Amino acid sequence: MRQKQDQSVSIENIYQLDGRVPVGKAIPFGLQHVLAMFVSNLAPITIIASAAQPALTQAQTAMLLQNAMFVAGIASMIQLYPIAHKVGSRLPIIMGVSFTFVTILSVIAANYGYPAVMGCVLVGGLFEGTLGLLAKYWKKVVSPIVSASVVTAIGFSLFTVGVRSFGGGYTEDFGSFTNLTIASITLLTCIIWNIFMKGYLKQLSVLAGLIVGYVIAYFCGLVDLNSIFSRGFLSFPRLLPFMPEFHLGAIISVCIIFLVSATETIGDTSAMTATGLNREITEKEVSGSLACDGFASSISSLFGCPPVTSFSQNVGLIAMTKVVNRFTIATGACAMILAGLVPPVGNFFASLPQCVLGGCTIMMFGQILTSGMQMIASCGFSQRNITIASLSLAIGIGFTTSTEADIWKIFPEIIRTVFSGNVVAVVFVVALLLNWVLPKNMEIQMLSSKKTPEQSGKAMSTHHIA
Repeated sequence: MRQKQDQSVSIENIYQLDGRVPVGKAIPFGLQHVLAMFVSNLAPITIIASAAQPALTQAQTAMLLQNAMFVAGIASMIQLYPIAHKVGSRLPIIMGVSFTFVTILSVIAANYGYPAVMGCVLVGGLFEGTLGLLAKYWKKVVSPIVSASVVTAIGFSLFTVGVRSFGGGYTEDFGSFTNLTIASITLLTCIIWNIFMKGYLKQLSVLAGLIVGYVIAYFCGLVDLNSIFSRGFLSFPRLLPFMPEFHLGAIISVCIIFLVSATETIGDTSAMTATGLNREITEKEVSGSLACDGFASSISSLFGCPPVTSFSQNVGLIAMTKVVNRFTIATGACAMILAGLVPPVGNFFASLPQCVLGGCTIMMFGQILTSGMQMIASCGFSQRNITIASLSLAIGIGFTTSTEADIWKIFPEIIRTVFSGNVVAVVFVVALLLNWVLPKNMEIQMLSSKKTPEQSGKAMSTHHIA
């Protein structure tokens, strides 16, 4: 019965991992995923390229932006349809250039030049990919409560990204009346669409908001359509635009950040399976997702681009729409590949104003936070779980957002680079340490120290039933 259902063509299959969906109805859902991540996929390259010494030219940066879309599309297809059943998770994960590496790669680009960045990404990607293939030997260390804490931290970490986009991004008119108005109308469109639409159309609220916001932004003068055809109609991605250079210290630093990125990937995939598929992630899926992250990042370096990883924006979109069909998401991956081959397509997506994107993503990021809370609740509110989640989040958020003083000043430069602004990394390390240190029978020990044996037995029995 299941096999017959998967082979039939139906719009209802968008809520199933496998199954065939009419192409014409699948494409809007795929485009929705591309639009949700497009600007964020390109921004890290611009930042790193401008930090390089010597700085990359506008033509070189434009070429890298085109390559980034092509690589992101290829990496997404590998996640959806794994290579040799090992590299790729077979989950609806959209890949893109990661913001996690911006700080360290900008420093390396400034000190050693952009070719050194490519060398670090090439080696670091192989490191994470190998780590993914060996996940069965260490996956049990990352318990469900650790993953739940990391997912919650990802939601917190994205709030500032959403607010920054809502106000207009990194522009001089950030927080202007125009930006806030357009973002608010975009957000309101998403909410109204979600309330009044029926059936599968309800899940296209983000796309509807993006379209309405884009049109309004155009009439407000925030969209420049003249640049769409500025680079011709067809251009193939350039392989090895920079020959990689290798510096041991820089490579070690980037490998450490790859561990942080792996943590975020585990959190993203755990959140996706919990919210989209209503189950826990499997060991094979963790292994495949990390292997794809790493090896796809090495491929990315061959095209001159920074590492690629799973995008939390798209995890939030899945949490909101529950659209998990691999074929449907693959149409979005194909659109990214097309954007990498046809410059006008990429330029059109790139013209999407930040305030429009912020109006849509700010709600999706909230979905990730609540997903983390649901995961914590599913782990159970035992004293041990409460201690791990509350303490890791308190330290992670507090230590990375405090502006009163530099609490990281006594630590070495490499520690400050990795952790001082990365709430996800801090939460992961603290949660992992607590999960390792705290006794598994913590509740029994506490009850035994406070109650008589009879009371303790009764309490444990009650706790077991609960």
